[in-house]
Amino acid sequence: MHAVDKMTNQQDVDFKSIKFFHNFDGLRFIAAFLVLFHHAASLTAQHGATLITQLDLFKNGENAVSFFFVLSGFLITYLLLQEKGIKEKITIRNFYIKRILRIWPLYFLLIIIALFIQPLVIDLMHIPYVMPYNLKDTWMYFVFFLPGMVTFYFGSHLLEPLWSIGVEELFYLLWAPVFKYFNKYILPILLFVLVAKLFLLQLSHLGYFSPEMAYLLRILQFESMAYGGIGAYLLFNYGKPLLNYTRLIQIMKLVFGLSILGLIFFNSAIHFLLFKSNSHSDFEVFVKSFLFAGFLFSLALTNKKILFLSSKPMVYLGEISYGIYMYHLLILTVLILPIHNLRLDLILQDSLFLGASILLTILIAGLSKRFFESYFLNFRKKLLR
Repeated sequence: MHAVDKMTNQQDVDFKSIKFFHNFDGLRFIAAFLVLFHHAASLTAQHGATLITQLDLFKNGENAVSFFFVLSGFLITYLLLQEKGIKEKITIRNFYIKRILRIWPLYFLLIIIALFIQPLVIDLMHIPYVMPYNLKDTWMYFVFFLPGMVTFYFGSHLLEPLWSIGVEELFYLLWAPVFKYFNKYILPILLFVLVAKLFLLQLSHLGYFSPEMAYLLRILQFESMAYGGIGAYLLFNYGKPLLNYTRLIQIMKLVFGLSILGLIFFNSAIHFLLFKSNSHSDFEVFVKSFLFAGFLFSLALTNKKILFLSSKPMVYLGEISYGIYMYHLLILTVLILPIHNLRLDLILQDSLFLGASILLTILIAGLSKRFFESYFLNFRKKLLR
């Protein structure tokens, strides 16, 4: 994608031709960063309580993944709306080529690294970690984009972050043909997804599904993607007249932005206030996804740059955020024990672990984008000419 020219008059914005949403790359990086924080805290907790295990800032893994789903639903739906509006048709072949060559290479590379290379590194560094499964037991879940079921059957593991990639791929697989053949009914379909998911969750809580099906229903967060899709639909079709309500837009940005900051820094307290419980609620995904979708919608409505989010470093980090998300748990696993064994002051130890993990993850994600992922992205351009 190429950035659109800076627009001097917001009333001239053509929501049917925008090619780049400012600030989204920065938000994508922050979400990946929060997932890294979450797993860093989980690993340090296994080696004794430290400061980062107590702070809500380090408990946002699920929130960040839900945000990714909302963002994916928003962007994919918007791109399909644009394609339908400009070309008057949806080319499913091109849609799949774009997604496959962006997602699959790194997805399957991570599987190879975690199943064959990482165990050797763990052996050499004498890290007390044993793979809870083998390829024979799990290959079908990885190949058919259901890696979340590996977690269900075998517990936490090095490829755990891949569960969300599997969910997104299943959504992409379904959404393109649905959009192509039922594009006149997109908004009702998206609303139906929300209602259907609520209904199925209620049945699940009443015990109508097996544990496997209940787990699968929970991780397939199509409701988050539906919220994103609704935001994209409203922006594409009604964005221009809404620009007349400048004060309302600013209030929306403020309310949604402050609500999300509250979730990030006071997650536990807000969760208890909303759901009167310290345990996870499947229904909270609906509340949080609504907030994420509302925030993305309000930012996209004016598409104005926010200095921090749209700065060059943040844009770059957003561009490599897929790699950050994919590599971070492997890197955390390698670094946790050597740094823990230094027996430093807890604050210094946490700082060293986080700092080293962040820097190494960014470095590897950058190298991956430059020397591995870019090959497939360039090949994609050739195929789509």
